[in-house]
Amino acid sequence: MVGPERPVIVLFGSSIVQFSFSNGGWGAILADIYARKADVIIRGYLGWNSRRAVPVLDKVFPKDALVQPSLVIVYFGGNDSMGPHHSGLGPHVPLTEYIENMKKIALHLKSLSENIRIIFLGCPPLNEEMLRNQPSTILSKLVRTNKACKEYSDACGIICEEMGIKFVDLFKSMQKGDDWATACFTDGVHLSEEGSKRVVEGILDVIKEANWKPSLYWKSLPTEFGDDSPYDLVGSDGTSTVNLSECTFHRQIQWD
Repeated sequence: MVGPERPVIVLFGSSIVQFSFSNGGWGAILADIYARKADVIIRGYLGWNSRRAVPVLDKVFPKDALVQPSLVIVYFGGNDSMGPHHSGLGPHVPLTEYIENMKKIALHLKSLSENIRIIFLGCPPLNEEMLRNQPSTILSKLVRTNKACKEYSDACGIICEEMGIKFVDLFKSMQKGDDWATACFTDGVHLSEEGSKRVVEGILDVIKEANWKPSLYWKSLPTEFGDDSPYDLVGSDGTSTVNLSECTFHRQIQWD
């Protein structure tokens, strides 16, 4: 660990999380938004489903850790919702088991701290046509449908409502605009920069509107070492310095 101590935001999930720091990904955007305010850490595992996540909960989120996360953002469901393979192999998890697994994840996270906050991301939609046009030479045929994605997303939303967890409905929010299917994905499944921006919008809306004490809204968090200093850049008047610790001019999007 390095100091000073900050809130810790952990992103936990499958490839949508593992890839979230690549190509303008949503994890990288969050890390930039929370720069000098909170540490954003990823625990993403390509190809994983909720069944693989449950057995490693104690390793990823040990209950005896000296510092527990302030916020955990969880995404599983896309791989779970894939159609079953005739061999019995593969990532498919029946909906009933997916529900139980997500509840186990929620209960484990809640046990870490009284102050921990949790957001579940619902399964986003797919570009089915893009998937059909990109067959793999190394993988068996992938059976992915928007119908299944919605079923798993809706189930995740119900879990969140029952357990008092915040929910981001990516299946709904991703489908804004006529071009969403081509704009939001790189391969029909994984998110493009535009898709990641929509994930960030949903997460920030939830955090801003949540009645959490203390608030984890980025504008409410103190900026580390944000005091005025004679070593700041000199202003145009030539007699004073300008504190740039809160500046966001480098961002293409001025997030709220």
